[in-house]
Amino acid sequence: MEYVMFDRITIKKSICDGKPCIRGMRFPVYQIIDLVAAGNSFDEILNDFPYLEEEDIRQSLEYAAYLTREEWIAV
Repeated sequence: MEYVMFDRITIKKSICDGKPCIRGMRFPVYQIIDLVAAGNSFDEILNDFPYLEEEDIRQSLEYAAYLTREEWIAV
């Protein structure tokens, strides 16, 4: 099994109810995924949210891809 490190993804119950966020900020990963899915470019996202970095966006996409690799069995 490959070990994956997401050093920019923070999960703390005290921040956004434990949803994965960027670097401990109250900026959830799902918001970045939504922005990219809506067609926003990295540059547009970075201009709208100057406290984000390009690597935050990349790692959010990698994290989402990693989560979809999990095997789910309907019960």
